[in-house]
Order: sequence, then structure tokens, then C-alpha cells
Amino acid sequence: MNKKSLLNSDSETYETVKTIEQSSSWEKLIADSLSLGILTLAVIALAFSPIFTKLSEIEISPTATIFNRLWIATIIMSCWQLIKTPPEFTQFQFPKYTPDYKQQGLLILASIAATASAVFWAISFTHTSVASSTVLRSLTPLFISFGAWLILKQRFNRQFMLGMVLSIIGGTAIGWDDWQLGADHLVGDGIALLSAALHGTNILIVGYLRDRGCATSKVLFWRCGFGALIVLPIVLLTDTTLLPVSLEGWLTVIALAVVCQTFGQGLLVFSLKQFSSSFVGIFALLKPIITALLAWVIFTENLSLASGLAVILILVGIYLAKSSDSTKVSPLKE
Repeated sequence: MNKKSLLNSDSETYETVKTIEQSSSWEKLIADSLSLGILTLAVIALAFSPIFTKLSEIEISPTATIFNRLWIATIIMSCWQLIKTPPEFTQFQFPKYTPDYKQQGLLILASIAATASAVFWAISFTHTSVASSTVLRSLTPLFISFGAWLILKQRFNRQFMLGMVLSIIGGTAIGWDDWQLGADHLVGDGIALLSAALHGTNILIVGYLRDRGCATSKVLFWRCGFGALIVLPIVLLTDTTLLPVSLEGWLTVIALAVVCQTFGQGLLVFSLKQFSSSFVGIFALLKPIITALLAWVIFTENLSLASGLAVILILVGIYLAKSSDSTKVSPLKE
């Protein structure tokens, strides 16, 4: 082979490698965009939760609202499981089932943490302002990152930490104008802080389970079913009205179950396969911003300058966290 042939061969090889690299870059960009789009849809759906909850509490209490949200979502997930994997009635032999006690224990722990977080957050509103509770709830990413570092031995670079700090500052800026301090609100603030820690625990456990192949539908089924069983005795002991009494009330709790619990939580759990728990926690700080916009449209509530500042800080924080090496990005698959 002469020198000219060798040069032509090297040139063709270089062009082939370059084409493959460009194709891989485009595929990665598309996958990242789809993953972020799914996570954005999850946050938007979850942002409707305070709106629907506020409408539901016209007829029933916060704990009764949580119970109805969970048991309706459990029925939806059960129907989805039957549609996805219909039972074989023609087979008389049941397949051998080997229970995974560790996974089931973690699913129960995640359900307890998520349900307790929702209940404590609802209780905090009766002891402190909504703004104060929102500020403290924004500390959730801090608990997630601390748990990932302490338990999972995960390490974060400076860029990710800077992004997390900016996002948390943005989250606290949402309710900073009305944040109430004083002895009268210490109990409520403590309950809200406990709610944030439990919420972070739930996301951390679910992220751990998703990394080990636990399906989204399974996580949601345990979360809703076991959560409903936990809340039911609380509702029976503390409330006189268990179920909505009007068509509007039923439509509201059904919307909570479908839009927020099934669709929103489902996409959030799915995203924990693509992104780290810490990044999902940071990204979820956009939820109160979207809720504020929805409240502005639906309830004509005012938007403050702090909300605009919060949007900028959270978006910058998300960008820094996303572009750091600490953010896990996996292929889009279940």
C-alpha cells in the first residue's frame, strides 16, 4: 500500500470516528433534554398540589385530603398493574415467589417517611405561617445531600454545592417577606423542618431503590397503599368528615390523586433513575414558583419581587448542579 492510500485510509477513519462522536453527542443531548422535560412535567404537576389541597380543605381537613388522595391513587395504580400485567386465569399453578425483604422494608420506610412528611407539613400550617413553612421546606435538598454523603458515601464537587446553595437561597426567598419569627411559631417551624427532613429521606430511599431496578409502578403502589393505611386511623380519630360531600369536592381529590399523586409523583420517581436524588431535590425547588404563578392566575394572589429573584437564583443553581460531574444522567428506560 502506497503513502497516498494510507493517507486516504486515515482520513476515512478520522471522518468515521468524527461522525460517530457527533452522533453520540446528539443522542446524549436528546436524552438529556427528554429527561429534563419529564422532570419538568413532574414538577409542574406537583405544583398543582397546594392549589387542589386548598380547594379540598373547603370541605374536609388536610389529613382527610391526604387520605383520599392516597386511596384513590392506590386504586389507579392497581388498575394500571392489572392492565400492564394481566393475570393468567388459565394457569392453576402459581409461580414461585421469593420475597425481597430488604426492598420491601425500604419501600415501607419510604412510604412512612413520605406520608409523615405530608401530614407534618399540613399540621405546620396550623402553627406557623405558610411562608415560614415554605422557607423551611426549601431545605429538603440539604437533607438529601447530607444523607447521600453520610449513608451512600456520595461526593459532591464545589460547583454542585454552589448550585445547591443558590437554589436553597432562591427557595427561601419565596416566603422571606412574610417569614415570621418568634416563640409562638417555633413549634410550627420545627414541625415544618421535620417535614423537610422526612421528605428528603423519602426521595433518598426511592432514588436508592430506583438505582437497583425497582419499578416506578411498584414504588407508587407501596407509597399510596401503605400511606393510606397509615393516615386512615389518624383521620378516624381526629376528623368527623372522612369523604367529600359535594361533586366539586370529589373532583378536587380525584384531581389530586390523578394529576399530583399518580402523574406527578410517577414522573418524579421515574426521574430518579436518570438523575441523582440531590439534583431532583434541587430541581423540585421550582415547584413553589410554579404554584405561586398558578395562585396568581387562579386566586389572583400577588407576586412579590422576591419571587422573581427566587426564579433567577433557582435556575442558576439548577444549571450549575446539572453541568457539574455530580449529577447522574442515565438512559431513558424503566
